Amino acid sequence: MARLEKTDKRTHYCGELRLSDVGSHVCLMGWVQRARDLGGIIFIDLRDRTGLVQLAFDDTTDRAVFDEAFRTRSEYVVVAKGDVRARSAVNKQIPTGEIEIAVTEYKILSAAETTPFEINDGVKVRDEIALKYRYLDLRRPALQRNIMMRHEIARVTREYYYENGFIEIETPMLMKATPEGARDYLVPSRIHHGSVYALPQSPQIYKQLLMLSGFDRYIQLARCFRDEDLRADRQPEFTQIDLEMSFVDENDIMEMNEGYVARLFKEILGVEIPLPLPRLTFAEAMNRYGSDKPDTRFGMEIQNISDLVKDSGFSVFSGAVANGGSVRAIVAKNAASVLTRKEIDKLTEHAKGIGAKGLAYIRYVDAKPNCSFAKFMAEGELEAIMARIGCEKGDVALIVADKDKVTLPTLGALRLKLGKQLDIIPEGYNFLWITEFPFFEWDEETQSWAAMHHPFTMPLDECLEYIDTDPGSVRAKAYDLVLNGVEISSGSIRITDFELQQKMFRRLGLEDEDIQKKFGFLVDAYRYGAPPHGGAALGLDRLAMIMCGADSLRDVVAFPKVQNASELMSGCPSPADPKALADLAIAIVPEE
Repeated sequence: MARLEKTDKRTHYCGELRLSDVGSHVCLMGWVQRARDLGGIIFIDLRDRTGLVQLAFDDTTDRAVFDEAFRTRSEYVVVAKGDVRARSAVNKQIPTGEIEIAVTEYKILSAAETTPFEINDGVKVRDEIALKYRYLDLRRPALQRNIMMRHEIARVTREYYYENGFIEIETPMLMKATPEGARDYLVPSRIHHGSVYALPQSPQIYKQLLMLSGFDRYIQLARCFRDEDLRADRQPEFTQIDLEMSFVDENDIMEMNEGYVARLFKEILGVEIPLPLPRLTFAEAMNRYGSDKPDTRFGMEIQNISDLVKDSGFSVFSGAVANGGSVRAIVAKNAASVLTRKEIDKLTEHAKGIGAKGLAYIRYVDAKPNCSFAKFMAEGELEAIMARIGCEKGDVALIVADKDKVTLPTLGALRLKLGKQLDIIPEGYNFLWITEFPFFEWDEETQSWAAMHHPFTMPLDECLEYIDTDPGSVRAKAYDLVLNGVEISSGSIRITDFELQQKMFRRLGLEDEDIQKKFGFLVDAYRYGAPPHGGAALGLDRLAMIMCGADSLRDVVAFPKVQNASELMSGCPSPADPKALADLAIAIVPEE
């Protein structure tokens, strides 16, 4: 293969050239997308990260150069020099389609074997093959655009927060394990046998300590790790835009982040985000949408009909209300032709899979509505229900009766499923703040109260009196930012009062010894003058996924993990070297 000479200096990227460059002498480098031999004329599509350009070889081309082009194949790496000229046959499918390069010098820098799949956006490749050869998959223009957009998001992020007085500070990757809601990745210590470091689930404690240290405004594009089951919007390692501010309240932090998303979407996508962003309390979101991260681009809101059916002859309804639950419904407008009885049966099974005992329905197709519980209704009761929920001819109503912790998330999930199935979710970007989260949530497994966010979250002032007497009524100064039904940010105002923090720890069932062992260095710091502070963390990966229009984080992460948290390309995780394990005083116990 040829080598680059000192005179081989790239002058342009392939996708940059336009009609205004006609007459310029250029030097291009990249990969061959395809080569076409038309008998006496050869066309080569040359590709780099900016796009394609056509190289032309004909009877005016030096013979040695023409012969080199003749033996070129797809994915060869080449350097081409030549003059930009207008194309006789314009290709409107690519930005460079009005010009081509009349090649005068040409070298093959690296030959390529036949690739396991064609490097082309239009070619379907099995996930396991694409991920095994991820370095080839990443050559595809769509993935390259995604990765470059992710880079642009990071650039705008830093510029915005720097302009607003934030200081970028790195926090440790090897840290003390602290309970943050997911399983830690642990790193054994070679020096301290039996002790481990934890990879950070977030820089939460360190950024609070930075506020106590007087840095006032902190920002970091932080790598974080959580050992939990994967899904389309979750990877074991991820990047969050982590920030903390002193001498602020929750409105200050929310407004700062609103300015960020408005700047980001305007600069990268050219989309105007109207400010201020709408807000819903946690209770409002759950009651209306059955989710703390609702997609509010479409309606189909949940409606409470408990008062209408509490005395009905249908024991499923009346019994749910009598037992402290509720009866709630959603209405799919003009959906009766699509939601046949067979489709409703499928939805019923889906609801049961979520936790519901069943699904009642009204399907109004003919002159009289078809209702699964009509025979239990007294005269006028069904009509009253339909009038309340707005169920008209052509509509389908789905009803769940149970405890609120079942009815709301079940109908919330059905609402999203129907929104996609009926194709009623419009395009666009819908931001929403969810506020006033419960501080505590009841853990059925341990039969105890746990912190919904983390134990450093400040309760609302008016809820402090309920900490000991009614923990379920305590609401927090916590806020999530939701985009199109995806949580992209979570944050809160922090507790800085030493005594209040101790009280919250004790209410969570932690003894003084546990507190000191897990959080001692943080709570001790509160003794030395802590400014009021709070912060948030935005998921850079999820932002990139939505902005790129991707379905999975895999499409915006260069080297992602698959469902079982392995990476197919490198084969990690892999067995450890026995000597390395011995140095760490670790023995592997065989699985039974």
